[in-house]
Amino acid sequence: MIVTLTINPAIDRILSVDRLAFEDRAYINSIRQSAGGRGLNASNVIHSFGGQTQAVLISGGASGKRLEGLLEGCGFPIVLVPVKNSIRTNLTITDKQGLTVNLNEVGPALTGPELAKVERAVRRALDGADWLMLCGSTPPGVPSSFYAKMIGLARQKKVKTLLHVGGDSLREGIEARPTVATPNQPEAERLLGRTILTRAHSLEAAAQLRAMGPESVVLSLGSRGAVGAFPDGLIEVMPPRVDAVCPIGAGDALTAVFTWSMSRRDNLADALRWGVAAGTASSRLPGMSFASLAQTEEVYRQVEVRRVE
Repeated sequence: MIVTLTINPAIDRILSVDRLAFEDRAYINSIRQSAGGRGLNASNVIHSFGGQTQAVLISGGASGKRLEGLLEGCGFPIVLVPVKNSIRTNLTITDKQGLTVNLNEVGPALTGPELAKVERAVRRALDGADWLMLCGSTPPGVPSSFYAKMIGLARQKKVKTLLHVGGDSLREGIEARPTVATPNQPEAERLLGRTILTRAHSLEAAAQLRAMGPESVVLSLGSRGAVGAFPDGLIEVMPPRVDAVCPIGAGDALTAVFTWSMSRRDNLADALRWGVAAGTASSRLPGMSFASLAQTEEVYRQVEVRRVE
């Protein structure tokens, strides 16, 4: 069982337009809504791959009711923690060339008692779990140490953890020694205070991040694949070149399928190969969509894994 926590879920509104251009109008081709947030995205992908998952998330206000409606029939168990304020609505605009604009609200302010309810829900969900995925931003009222606290709780229950966040939550979470930390390039650059431009920069950054506490690090590099800093050394995972239509959500696909693969007892290198394949396959799809297992398998066969000597 893979448990995901989404403490800042959203209604994702995705607008597909003919083209995005500065100071020029665009025409909307389609609009769709979905239940969003990194953890929910991960559970959706894991479930579609045949994995077992349970999603823990907050819900509040009119937008929370809409979120709950969108989750009906999702196929996996949901644990809803009620809160007073409305959850956020995010807007993604993407055109046919793959240019994308993502506009996110900060989310509802949580009270101390509400946060305590989230902690209790996570504690109960961990019984019988193999992995806990801590995903996405935290709303106002949640201290940056929150994910670090959840990592400690999971460790007490002998549950492995994956940390998929940015900002101060990433810094404090990494220091809590999760099983895997999965920052993307911009998140890693902000944490390390330097630009990651070259292959050497990427390898050095992944090793430096692992030295800060995690057992393993997956540094996502977008269309260039990923670098894994694992207990047995560094690896580079390079996808084939594809025509990316919408890269938003590709990182969520990568982390979800990496964890799915690890839950099958695959080795770290092969799990990262699967993850990069899923992210690459998802980037070829319009809007914020996630590739199926069959679509991912097609790309998986073309992904190159190289061990760094």
